Amino acid sequence: MVNAIKVFKKTAPNGKVTAYLSRRDFVDHISHTSPVDGVVVVDHDYLRGRRVFARVAVTFRYGREEDEVMGLHFSKELELVNTEVAPNAGKEERTEIQERLIKRLGANAYAFSVSLPQNAPCSVILDSGDDATIHPLGIIYELRLYVSDSKNDRSHRRSSISIAVRKILIVSPVPNPRQPQTLVSRGFTLSPGNLTLEVQLPREVFFHGKPIEARINIQNKSKKTVKNMKAQVVQHVEVTMTNSQFSRVVASLESREGCPITPGANLTKTFSLTPLSSSNHKRFGIALDGQVKDQDANLASSTMVAAGKNVNDALGIIVSYSLRVKLNCGAIGGELTADLPFKLMHPDPNIRHKIPVRRSFSCNDLVFEDFAQLRRGSSILDDDE
Repeated sequence: MVNAIKVFKKTAPNGKVTAYLSRRDFVDHISHTSPVDGVVVVDHDYLRGRRVFARVAVTFRYGREEDEVMGLHFSKELELVNTEVAPNAGKEERTEIQERLIKRLGANAYAFSVSLPQNAPCSVILDSGDDATIHPLGIIYELRLYVSDSKNDRSHRRSSISIAVRKILIVSPVPNPRQPQTLVSRGFTLSPGNLTLEVQLPREVFFHGKPIEARINIQNKSKKTVKNMKAQVVQHVEVTMTNSQFSRVVASLESREGCPITPGANLTKTFSLTPLSSSNHKRFGIALDGQVKDQDANLASSTMVAAGKNVNDALGIIVSYSLRVKLNCGAIGGELTADLPFKLMHPDPNIRHKIPVRRSFSCNDLVFEDFAQLRRGSSILDDDE
């Protein structure tokens, strides 16, 4: 049995231009970014010597639209790509899906591929905390196909197709991952000895929806008693345009198992936390991948850059994560806190599903879905059905 291939379809209001996309995500592999490719079908009689152009724009909204008064705007749009895609000579390299689409759609179909600059920011949306916000805060991409005499001419709505797309970051698993660890110690006033906390993770990179398992080792050589312990996954967000920073706890647990840890006692413990967007729904400031109106949104992936570059120089919204462990020694003793950074990412779907490089399909294996808006869970990261 052969699985059907889903192709997303959208037609211009005048019905003269139709776009077909096999995927809606620009995939950042750190070393390079995979393009969004598809096929555009345009009526030759409608063109009359004109061309079809593809434009990719990124909008960075850093304030609510309802607060924009007296000409004040809290958004900035930047055009990243504007290139001619049809008619073309037909000599460009095509994917297998493009070949089948052109064979099925006929002579008026043209393959196209759109790439982003490597330094383009990933799609990140900040949850507004309610459903009343029309335009969410964050970084939003739009792919527009339009008919015009020149790419500098203003596009007409009737002959244009606007499609919401995303840029996401995925990584391949590391064969021998580094095991992050941190060691903190604290002494107490008028009390001899120290309280020592060691936190260790099995690897540096974790994937969305998977548990984060940590091992802690506590050595109490002080005269204080540890009453309980708390573990948290903290999301750190930096908005570069407004130069603002804030943090949100996206997963937490509190435990008294093994407590109290009396003076001279030791404790080794392993615990598991799973940060999910579903458990942080409608919380203001939570960074998510792409749109926020869908409930199955992922938490935003950690921001990563190529070797030799500084992550603090990245554009848009910089996201990072850390595991925070707190030991509570009472009102007088206070707390001992350890923070251990890690990365939360998307896995490489080709490795996860073991997709072969090339498979044999027929034209009838294509299933078209009308494209209304970007819906979460309908990208290249979907599980095979």
